[in-house]
Amino acid sequence: MRWLGPEKGVIHLATAAVLNAVWDLWARAEGKPLWKLLVDMDPKQVISCIDFRYITDVLTEEEALRILLEGQEGKQQREDQMLKEGYPAYTTSCAWLGYSDQQLQQLCTDALNSGWTKFKVKVGADFEDDIRRCSLIREIIGPNNILMIDANQRWDVQEAITWVSKLAKFKPLWIEEPTCPDDILGHAAISKALAPLGIGVATGEQCHNRVMFKQFLQASALQFVQIDSCRLGSVNENLAVLLMAKKFQVPVCPHAGGVGLCELVQHLILFDYISVSANLSNRMCEYVDHLHEHFTSPVVIRNAHYMPPKDPGYSCEMVESSVQTHQYPDGDVWQRHLNK
Repeated sequence: MRWLGPEKGVIHLATAAVLNAVWDLWARAEGKPLWKLLVDMDPKQVISCIDFRYITDVLTEEEALRILLEGQEGKQQREDQMLKEGYPAYTTSCAWLGYSDQQLQQLCTDALNSGWTKFKVKVGADFEDDIRRCSLIREIIGPNNILMIDANQRWDVQEAITWVSKLAKFKPLWIEEPTCPDDILGHAAISKALAPLGIGVATGEQCHNRVMFKQFLQASALQFVQIDSCRLGSVNENLAVLLMAKKFQVPVCPHAGGVGLCELVQHLILFDYISVSANLSNRMCEYVDHLHEHFTSPVVIRNAHYMPPKDPGYSCEMVESSVQTHQYPDGDVWQRHLNK
């Protein structure tokens, strides 16, 4: 199996699925939501869940334990804060490529009226279109709200630098996935070029494993770490990345979406703030507002904040009717496609 990886590709994705289920069972057995299970763990028990192979040149067990022990100070106050206020979120739902200007305007206006202050815009298909859309959205949300841009791996390195430099006037906080997600040195070059413009680089949703994150951090190739609950080897590997990000003082802003990723990653980011980072500066979690109806414990968003889930488990259980309808190859959805 290591020849099929190691720790990347379909084997690693399957590992995440199995281990996510194990963590869900563990939390249910304890009668706690996963974030609370992690927060209540003794730091040494958390350390025992992490594989430190290949990352000890950056983070040793002793260093990780020291970070978690330091995180014990003020932990209860931060937990109480999260239960009361929730964790800051940003929306990706307002500005997908292909939306008309009228739709962008309506969605951004509705989001503002619902309390959203952080907006992400998809870019990279057409430069003039990006200029028009970013201009429109910046005008709607005003100069003080936060704007991020996401190219979804669209450009070569120099193309990314040139393109984003021309979008700098819209004051984006970050450019997300500007180039190939495997190109660590390319991201480092982009980060260095955009730093004088005050634009950071965000990436990680396609990072295979903790070793890639280690190298991104070592190379100063990203200024925002975007962990994913299903790309890495479940909670265990994400714990390693959270601790490395803390050591490098790089904020974690997870990748999420409307396919259960929001439900999952909310637990990890709550643990990060309460027990690891103790910091909300430039930290936020992505939110996409569709498909949550397929989960038995969907996320709760209040005033653009993730409210901590209270049901036991990892919030990853799907509604049985959704599972049956979409199951391959016998579900109704697949049957309709297969019989065309």
